[in-house]
Amino acid sequence: QVQLVESGGGLVQAGGSLSVSCAASSGTYVGATMGWFRHAPGKEREFVAVIVWSSGRTDYADSVKGRFTISRDMAKNTVYLQMNSLKDEDTAVYYCASDLYGILSTSPGMYDYWGQGTQVTVSS
Repeated sequence: QVQLVESGGGLVQAGGSLSVSCAASSGTYVGATMGWFRHAPGKEREFVAVIVWSSGRTDYADSVKGRFTISRDMAKNTVYLQMNSLKDEDTAVYYCASDLYGILSTSPGMYDYWGQGTQVTVSS
């Protein structure tokens, strides 16, 4: 079982930056792919960014491309999401997730483990 713990959310002004982290249980296989998703009130959970754990290959939703960067620190079993030029519409609960076997999965249904989420609020 993989336990994921997000941290780093908070309140930021529009145009600002924020970084969130996701620490996976140490000493365990964290998965083939780690993803970030977000869930805003009244909307469905949506894909944000994904990284292949072994190669570092990444993919992004069009809405965040050029503004967000996903990265990982293999020694710390941690995935990061650096968010720049934040907009009101980026306000959501951000979740990290682990897909044990898939590569660059963008569908929430493909993921096996989820963190508890961290709130990101962008104020204008």
